[in-house]
Amino acid sequence: MQTLTGNERIVVEQSLGKSLPDFVQMAWQVLEPATDLKWGWALDAICEHLEAVTNGDILNLLINVPPGMMKSLMVGVFWPAWEWGPLDRSDLRYLGTSYRYDLALRDNLKCKRLIESQWYQDRWPIKIRMDQNSKTKFETPRLGFREAMAFQSMTGSRGDRILLDDPLSVKGARSDADLTTAEITFTEALPTRINNEESSQIIIMQRLHERDTSGLIISKELNYERLILPMEFEPDRRCETSIGFSDPRTVDGELIFPERFPASQVETLKATMGSYAIAGQFQQRPAPREGGLFKRHWFDLVGAVPDGTTFVRGWDLAASTGQEASFTAGVKIGKRLDGGFIIADSRRGQLSPGMVERMLVNTAAEDGKAISISIPQDPGQAGKAQAQYLIGRLAGFTARATPESGDKITRAEPLAAQAEAGNVSILKGAWVEKYLDELCTFPYGVNADQVDASSRAFNVLIEARAGYQQEITGLY
Repeated sequence: MQTLTGNERIVVEQSLGKSLPDFVQMAWQVLEPATDLKWGWALDAICEHLEAVTNGDILNLLINVPPGMMKSLMVGVFWPAWEWGPLDRSDLRYLGTSYRYDLALRDNLKCKRLIESQWYQDRWPIKIRMDQNSKTKFETPRLGFREAMAFQSMTGSRGDRILLDDPLSVKGARSDADLTTAEITFTEALPTRINNEESSQIIIMQRLHERDTSGLIISKELNYERLILPMEFEPDRRCETSIGFSDPRTVDGELIFPERFPASQVETLKATMGSYAIAGQFQQRPAPREGGLFKRHWFDLVGAVPDGTTFVRGWDLAASTGQEASFTAGVKIGKRLDGGFIIADSRRGQLSPGMVERMLVNTAAEDGKAISISIPQDPGQAGKAQAQYLIGRLAGFTARATPESGDKITRAEPLAAQAEAGNVSILKGAWVEKYLDELCTFPYGVNADQVDASSRAFNVLIEARAGYQQEITGLY
């Protein structure tokens, strides 16, 4: 086999570089000379979709893949260098951002190091302008640039490519404040950083919560192509995209990248990380496939309520309307004579204060006087006054108000324990599917109102009079 000279090799690599996968595999030795590159079909899929953005076939792209898939390098380092050099598009402007500024800066520096390398310059001699050549921002003679900035400080520059790599940390996904901040930044600040209607936004992340940025894109049906590839294949969630891509796997549980993550390593990681981390970071779902704190197979659906069942209707109250508002929910749970429990009904709505009051009164009338009612009492005098008022409106029913005790998970654990033991059934009804959806994504789902209402009803049943020590009123 003939050995190529240095110039011949450069000519060959210039030609091969027109393909993003070829470019990545050649450029790898510049950034990671001591590490062998392992390649798989999933990396080809990421490249294929980035090439589609370059070609104008995709405008905005969401990529959900497991850790270790080179997603940050592929999107934030190799792709910009590829568009600038092999495709002669050094006029393009990139803004790279992440929840941590140092992560955005890391990829900026790697991209700069690649472009300034002798290997790259020999093939695509793009010189960085000396008057704009820093670790935070570097610029080409054609005024293209790559700049790093923190996600929560998206101000100043505008780009043709907005590269958002992990808008949330794992810890941040457990914080309502961080989730809200990420949502506001994504919906209000990020869109103002694009140059024009042809500019693209690329989001790369793992799923951490129903309310994370991916969840927002999915729930609002925003204009993003979605490349979602779980570590283990799930046939009912096969990813298919508009450019003709389809996840090539056929067997349930088949691994995405056995060359990089063999089965033995995946099993070790699963045992170490736990079901929630695996669900989000590996499977790209906010809760495990079989459920989170609650699992679907724990609940038997029944057609009738046994005689002698004692019921409590627990409420979780909100007083707001609109598509993004919290829900008011009331869940009816009964204790059977055999000691087991049955969840018999759930009602919810995004209601104004007046509508909340009417819902409580009307539901009580439908349930009948034999069913006890438990509502939460918010802290402070205003919370006490609201509870007193609502109890007054429920005159004639066994209605009591008590403060919440402990966090949401702690309050839900007793019901989860009984469900896991096979002691909780559910009465068939049109409400059941949405109820189970919320229950089985808890505590990482968008809503927890039905879970809170269920916890209240269940804990009243099992605590008997002990749960009413702080009641503000009694039987009317």
